[in-house]
Amino acid sequence: QEHAYPADELMPLTCRGRVRGQEPSRGDVDDALGKFSLTLIDTLDTLVVLNKTKEFEEAVKKVIKDVNLDNDIVVSVFETNIRVLGGLLGGHSVAIMLKDKGEYMQWYNGELLHMAKELGYKLLPAFNTTSGLPYPRVNLKFGVRHPEARTGTETDTCTACAGTLILEFAALSRFTGTSIFEEYARKALDFIWEKRQRSSNLVGVTINIHTGDWVRKDSGVGAGIDSYYEYLLKAYVLLGDDSFLERFNTHYDAIMRYISQPPLLLDVHIHKPMLNARTWMDSLLAFFPGLQVLKGDIRPAIETHEMLYQVIKKHNFLPEAFTTDFRVHWAQHPLRPEFAESTYFLYKATGDPYYLEVGKTLIENLNKYARVPCGFAAMKDVRTGSHEDRMDSFFLAEMFKYLYLLFADKEDMIFDIEDYIFTTEAHLLPLWLSTTNQTISKKNTTTEYTELDDSNFDWTCPNTQILFPNDPMFAQSIREPLKNVVDKSCPRGISRAEENLGSGPKPPLRARDFMASNPEHLEILKKMGVSLIHLKDGRVQLVQHAVQAASSLDAEDGLRFMQEMIELSSQQQKEQQLPPRAVQIVSHPFFGRVVLTAGPAQFGMDLSKHKAGTRGFVATIKPYNGCSEITNPEAVKEKIALMQRGQCMFAEKARNIQKAGAIGGIVIDDNEGSSSDTAPLFQMAGDGKNTDDITIPMLFLFNKEGNIILDAIREYEAVEVLLSDKAKDRATIFKGKMIPNYILDSNLEMENMDQKLPENDSHKQDSEEAISESQHLDAVSEEPEERENSDITDPDSISPAHTDSDSVSISNQDSYVPGTDEVSAPEPACTQGDSQPQEQKTETESNSKVDWDSKVQPMESILADWNEDIEAFEMMEKDEL
Repeated sequence: QEHAYPADELMPLTCRGRVRGQEPSRGDVDDALGKFSLTLIDTLDTLVVLNKTKEFEEAVKKVIKDVNLDNDIVVSVFETNIRVLGGLLGGHSVAIMLKDKGEYMQWYNGELLHMAKELGYKLLPAFNTTSGLPYPRVNLKFGVRHPEARTGTETDTCTACAGTLILEFAALSRFTGTSIFEEYARKALDFIWEKRQRSSNLVGVTINIHTGDWVRKDSGVGAGIDSYYEYLLKAYVLLGDDSFLERFNTHYDAIMRYISQPPLLLDVHIHKPMLNARTWMDSLLAFFPGLQVLKGDIRPAIETHEMLYQVIKKHNFLPEAFTTDFRVHWAQHPLRPEFAESTYFLYKATGDPYYLEVGKTLIENLNKYARVPCGFAAMKDVRTGSHEDRMDSFFLAEMFKYLYLLFADKEDMIFDIEDYIFTTEAHLLPLWLSTTNQTISKKNTTTEYTELDDSNFDWTCPNTQILFPNDPMFAQSIREPLKNVVDKSCPRGISRAEENLGSGPKPPLRARDFMASNPEHLEILKKMGVSLIHLKDGRVQLVQHAVQAASSLDAEDGLRFMQEMIELSSQQQKEQQLPPRAVQIVSHPFFGRVVLTAGPAQFGMDLSKHKAGTRGFVATIKPYNGCSEITNPEAVKEKIALMQRGQCMFAEKARNIQKAGAIGGIVIDDNEGSSSDTAPLFQMAGDGKNTDDITIPMLFLFNKEGNIILDAIREYEAVEVLLSDKAKDRATIFKGKMIPNYILDSNLEMENMDQKLPENDSHKQDSEEAISESQHLDAVSEEPEERENSDITDPDSISPAHTDSDSVSISNQDSYVPGTDEVSAPEPACTQGDSQPQEQKTETESNSKVDWDSKVQPMESILADWNEDIEAFEMMEKDEL
C-alpha cells in the first residue's frame, strides 16, 4: 500500500510498484500483470485469515473504487483465473461471512462478485476453440479474435493452464446462477481426460488446443501439470461429482506406479512411462505431499516432504529445480509457497510438532535471507543469497496464509477454516457451494475407468484417528531413514598435524595430481574410502564412503580430496560452451557425403572463425595415444593426425602432433561402442596452462564415428577429410579445385546431376545445420547465467552416483579443468554437464551403411542415396525440434 499501490506488484529492492510496460519485460512472467492491482486482489482473503478485518474492509473499498478490468492488455488466462478471479471470489466469500456475523462489511452488497462476473465474461472468448481448451492468453478489452487483440495465434497450452479452472468457474456459476462458466471449465477438463494416454493414464505437459495432440509428452506432478491433478480432487470435494474423484484416482494410480520413486517424483514419458524424461525436479512439485494428505495417502507425503526439507536445510530455500542427487539445477527461488502448503496439511493430518519446527525454519529463513526494507525479495541464487527485485503476489496470498494457519490456534481464527476449500492460489471457497445453484448435471461423462487395486481409493478425506491409531511416532518413523538423504557428513577426528605432532607424514593425494591410470593413486583412494566406478560412457565416477576409510584421518583426507575434485569440476562447468563441429570425408568414394559430428576443443584453431576449415589426408600416429614424441613424423607432416583418447591430457597430444608437423588432429574415443547417437557430445578442455601455443584444430570423435574413418583407411588407404564448424556442400568443397576424373567418368549423366545437385546439397546442408545447432554440448550446465557467480567449491557442480555419499563424476584421464594457477592433472575435459542428457541423432546412422566393398559408385546410386539421406535428415530434424 505504501510503496506500490495501485501497481500490480511490489518491487521490494527499489521500493516502487511494478507496472507492466514501464519496466523491462520479463517475458511470460509478466502475463500475470494486467494493471488491475493484482497483489491487493490476491491478498484480500489473507487479511481476514490474519484477523485484519478493518484492513480488509478498506482494501475491498479500494478494489471496488479503483480497479479497472477493461484494460487493453494481454494477460494469461491461467494466472488471471487463479489470482484475480480467485481473489475476487475469495474476497466475496469472506465478505459475506463477515456481513453475516453482523460486525463488519454491513455495507457490502456483492460488489466483488459483480467484478468477478465481469472478469469471467472477459475470459470466455479464450474458450472459442473446437476442443474447448482455452487459448493461453486473452486481451481483457478485445478478447482473442479481434484485430486489436494482439493474441489468438497460439496453438499450444499447458495441461495445468487448461485444467485449473473448474473451482473458480464453478464457484462463479454457483454464486451467480450463471451456468456458462462451469460448463466451459468442465468441457476443458473432459477434453483433457479423453486425450490422456490410455495405456499409462498419464497426461503430457503441453497440448495443442485445436487438435488435442500432445506437444510435450513428458509427464510429472510439477510445472505444467501440477494443479490439473489438484483440481480434479478438489472439484470432487467442492462439487460432489464422483466423476472427478474417479478421474483423480485413475491418474493417481498412474503417478504412484510410474512417477513416484520415493522420496523422488520424476517425470516420465507418457508412452514409455518406465523411462525417466529428465534427471531433475522442479520446486512446484512441493505441493504434492499436501494433495496426498487430502487424498489420505500419508506415507509417501511424509517421505517426499522430508526430502524437500533436507534440500531446504542445505540451501535455505527450495531451488526452482534440483537434480536427483540434490544439486542445484535452477538456482532461483521466487518465494514459492508450495512447501509451506504441504507442511500445513501434514501438520493438520498428523499433529506432529515436527512440522511446527519446519515452519519455524521457513519463517527464520525468510526473515534472515529474504527480508528487505520494503518487503521480501525473491532469491536470484540460493547459493549466493543474491536478491531479485521481485515479490510475486502469491507470496502474500499463499505463504503468509499457510504459515499463519500452521501456528494459529482455533481461538485465533474468527471463522472456521474447515468450512472452506483452498484453491491452488489458497483462496477460500465455501463448501456449501456444492448444494447451491446446481445447474450442471452430475452425469458421469468418464468412460472406461481402469480397475484399480488401491484401498486408499475408498477414502475421500483423511481421518487421523484411523491413520495414526494412538501412535505419535508414526510420522517420525517414516522420516528417520530420510533425514540424511541430501547431506552426508563425514566423521572428523583429530587433525593429521595433531596426531603426527610434526613427524612429517607424506602429503595426501591432491585432486590436481590424480590420474585414474596410476595404480598407486588408486590404492591411496581406496585407503581414503574413495571408490572408483567405470561408467559405460568412458567416464569414471568417484564416490566417497567415509566409513570405509582406513582411519578417521584418511577419511578426512578423502573428504578434502573430494572437495578439491568438486572445485575442479566446478571450474569446468564455467568453461565456455562451444557448438559441435564436423568431420567430413571428401575423398573418393565419399565426396563429402559422410559427415561425422565431432566435439570441439577449448584450445587451438577456432573453426568457427575459419570458414574454409582445415583439409588434409589423415594419418595414424605412433604412439597411437600421442602422449610422447611422435616417432613417425614423416607420415604425419602436413596431414591430420589420428590418435586415441587417454593416457595424457588433450593439450599434450595436440602439442606433440603439432611439433611433428600435423595440420590438425582427431582424437578417437577409446571406449568401445561409444557413439554420438546415444551419448551427449562434449568438448576437450585445456590443461590449466596457457594453450595459445596450440594453433592447429583439434576435434573429438566417439568410437563408432572414429571407426568409420579407420575402416575407410583400411579400405582406401588415402582418406582426405575436412575439419570445419559445419558440413559444407559439394560445390564449396570442390570450389577452385579440379573435380576428380573418376567423378566425371563415373556417370554419363553428369550434366543432369549438376542441375539437381545444388538443391539437394542445400537441403541436406540445411538439415545438417539444423541438427548440429539442436544438439547440446554438455561441458556447461543448463543453470542460469548467475551460475558464474556461485561459490566455486559449491558441490552442486558435480554428479554423485549415490545419495548416501560424497561423489564426483569425471572422465577417465579426461576428467576436469584445473585452474590456470594449478599443476597439470590428467587429461581433463569431456565432462557431462548438470542438465539432462538428450539423445543425439547424427549422420552416422547413414554412414554405417556406406558400401565399403564398392570402390566406385555410379552417380545414380549416389544421388539415390542422397535422396534417402535428405528424407532421413528431415525426420531427424522433426525429432530434434
